[in-house]
Amino acid sequence: MSNWYSESSPLERRTFWASFGGWALDALDVQMFGLAIPALIAAFGISKADAGLLGSVTLFFGAFGGWLGGALGDRFGRVKALQITVAAFALATFASAFAMSYTQLVVLKAIQGLGFGAEWACGAVLMAEIIRPEHRGKALGSVQSAWAVGWGAAVLLSALIFTYAPADIAWRILFAIGLLPALLIIFIRRGLKEPPRAAAKDAETPFLATLSGIFHRDVLRSTLVGGLFGIGAHGGYAALTTFLPTYLREVRHLSVLGSSGYLAVIIAAFFCGCVTSGIVSDRIGRRANVALFASACIATVLIYIFAPLTNGQMLVLGFPLGFFSAGIPASMAALFSELYPAGVRGTGVGFCYNFGRVVSAAFPFLVGFLSDRIGLGPAIGIDAAFAYSLVLIAVLLLPETRGKVFEQAAATRA
Repeated sequence: MSNWYSESSPLERRTFWASFGGWALDALDVQMFGLAIPALIAAFGISKADAGLLGSVTLFFGAFGGWLGGALGDRFGRVKALQITVAAFALATFASAFAMSYTQLVVLKAIQGLGFGAEWACGAVLMAEIIRPEHRGKALGSVQSAWAVGWGAAVLLSALIFTYAPADIAWRILFAIGLLPALLIIFIRRGLKEPPRAAAKDAETPFLATLSGIFHRDVLRSTLVGGLFGIGAHGGYAALTTFLPTYLREVRHLSVLGSSGYLAVIIAAFFCGCVTSGIVSDRIGRRANVALFASACIATVLIYIFAPLTNGQMLVLGFPLGFFSAGIPASMAALFSELYPAGVRGTGVGFCYNFGRVVSAAFPFLVGFLSDRIGLGPAIGIDAAFAYSLVLIAVLLLPETRGKVFEQAAATRA
């Protein structure tokens, strides 16, 4: 990161840290849920399928949040939309700490999903338009690595809180910490500026026209294939990570601290994979990079779940599992941003990235459902491998976009 970062302007750096921080705190909120599943099952007397449905609700509403948030950014500005979305998911996570029933938790997870999906769309496009083209892949890959930072923080907090607090209270404390992302709003308001864009033209565009603009014949192919890409990327990730802590504890019989050690390896590898994917993407192109990471991820997931591994071997294999699974999401922001013109860029990025959530919302539920019939491990492995195969199909249908100069940047240089 240091080479491109040292060449960045003060505005590029401020935008990077705002996007990095928002995504890290996003991950903190979302990953808390997966770590709290055993406690939630006990607290509300629900099944694994019911617990999986909570994750599915978040993903499902995240799809609409991403589409809506991207359109808000196109219509009213990236920075303003980013402020609203950060506040939405932070407050929803905090309120979840006070849920008194399963139904209440479902509603709050839906609100969290709306803010979560919208935040990524606003932050990714803001960063893509501010950073220079030759560093776009590296910068956005580094931003995506913030997910590992938030994920790691969630694991550490979970291990600490569940060790020293009763389980029926610990999950509430964990969710209450979700208010932290709201503090990022203060930084966002002070340090960021809107990217150059045709503000007058945007102001005249009806909001519904902005939402539907990604289905115009000029960009329809990108929207459809990008949506398929999103299904595979999110489906594989959701199938793998939602129940992974539960798999390590209930199937591999690891303690909370023991499973946290395995997750720590995967999380550290995820960080390295995001940064590496960004670098490789700028060097060999978006399509080749995604194909490389998706193929390796399929092979690693199948070995991790189905091979008769010892606990020590699982710990070692956790690094390539986290590394390769990171390469796909790390490439999505740059690739999707480069598929659309300025007027619908936020809408397109938000839709493609989050449309996959509508379908991938079924994956956590299916893992929970299938686990009662074939076991939790096989359910995770089969669903994840199928999802990542969809990524391979989608990337073959997309154009190469590496180095694309956006309209406003081209006009400025001219």
